[in-house]
Amino acid sequence: MSDRDIKKAKRHLVQEEGLLFERSSPGKSAYQLPPLDVPSANPSDAFGASLLRNEIEGFPEVSEVEVVRHFTRLSTWNYGVDTGAYLLGSCTMKYNPKINEVVARLEGLGDVHPYQPEAFSQGCLKIMKLLSDILLEVVGMDAITLQPAAGAHGEMTGLFLIRAYHVSRGNPRSKVLVPDSAHGTNPASASIAGYQTQNIPSNAKGTVDLACLERAMNEEVAALMLTNPNTLGIFEDQIVEIARIVHARGGLLYMDGANLNALLGVSRPGDFGVDVLHLNLHKTFSTPHGGGGPGAGPVAVKHILEPFLPVPVLVQKSDGTFILESNRLKSIGRVRAFYGNFGMLIRALAYALANGSDGLKQVTEDAVLNSAYVRKHLEGTYDLPYPAPSLHECVFSDRKQAAKGVRTGDIAKRLIDYGFHPYTVSFPLIVSGALMIEPTESESKQELDLLIDALKSIAREVEQEPETVLQAPHTTRIRRLDEVQAARRPILRWRPA
Repeated sequence: MSDRDIKKAKRHLVQEEGLLFERSSPGKSAYQLPPLDVPSANPSDAFGASLLRNEIEGFPEVSEVEVVRHFTRLSTWNYGVDTGAYLLGSCTMKYNPKINEVVARLEGLGDVHPYQPEAFSQGCLKIMKLLSDILLEVVGMDAITLQPAAGAHGEMTGLFLIRAYHVSRGNPRSKVLVPDSAHGTNPASASIAGYQTQNIPSNAKGTVDLACLERAMNEEVAALMLTNPNTLGIFEDQIVEIARIVHARGGLLYMDGANLNALLGVSRPGDFGVDVLHLNLHKTFSTPHGGGGPGAGPVAVKHILEPFLPVPVLVQKSDGTFILESNRLKSIGRVRAFYGNFGMLIRALAYALANGSDGLKQVTEDAVLNSAYVRKHLEGTYDLPYPAPSLHECVFSDRKQAAKGVRTGDIAKRLIDYGFHPYTVSFPLIVSGALMIEPTESESKQELDLLIDALKSIAREVEQEPETVLQAPHTTRIRRLDEVQAARRPILRWRPA
């Protein structure tokens, strides 16, 4: 290719990637409004000057085709669960079946109004009841609320229930125990609920140190917040003894259900002593994560906590009809507008019904198998800090690569060049330089082989040419960013020049 051709190709690329602002020219328009057929009015009179933005002067003037091509082009630059694997451990970014989206948009579901009278909402309430029954069977609990809008919101709700329970017994208690392998939101949720948190260390196997738990557990402890499997992907095999220790001192056992993708159809938390847990429907039951939402984090409880559930509570009357009951004297009150993110509840029910009980069990078996496959093939290439068997996710460390000055964040950025979304970086905190990988049940053996080859290739690059990894990514439209400035001085909105 001649220099002229190269320059021409580069110029074409720049034009293709050009922003709408660069394509703007006076007089272009992407729309044509009909003639005004009402009296003209000053917008300030209608809305008030304080609600109006005065930045219209800087907006680009472009044609419709330029607008459409611009945003369509941007969509092709993005990475999503429909374009590739998400390896985010503990986040369970699985594929979202499209049938769920179809069902959620059915007439009578997609357009239902939350103020619609209960008499005209029986179908919607039945959906909520059916989903509730399925979730309770899956986790082995007695009652449930579908209100919480996300996992952390579910944690907060569960802790409010625990506080209400202890208050009803005359002592709200002051502490919540949190293992060092817990999700980061656990201590934050406990603090919001008014509790002090105390850390419980892990033993050499990566599970809760029972001796430390015994010493810490006293009459001032309201609950232990346990993630099981924990963030190392390791099942707490002494969970029954953990529950006994907590209950013997009058405390309650809270389980973070974010890793329920490792238990579906195989083990029920309620059967091994859990008193309250939240479920992440946007993880385990395939509803979209969105951009931090909308999510759904139902909270399931044992009978002792049922009187404190948020209102309104879904109740089925003797004639088979459903009502939303708000007259609950011991309730902690409402934690979400209306009844939760109803669209997410529909999607979760569609997923559960499509799989059935056998299918949900296979979800777990496939997720665990995929993680074990990745772990087995990467052992020796990356350091494995905890050799105990892991379930749905596996956690390596960058100890071997750190000797060459390459850390987990560098490896993750290089993985982008190979076409994969990075794994979870530097978490859990008990593993220095952690690489947390959760392939979920969504990925095929062929996809996992590509991932394994990519990570092995990066490990070779670290040994032979570490600068290639340290300067990654190389193939993205935006190169390595200054992460400190991005966090401290983020540019969150467009401003006119």
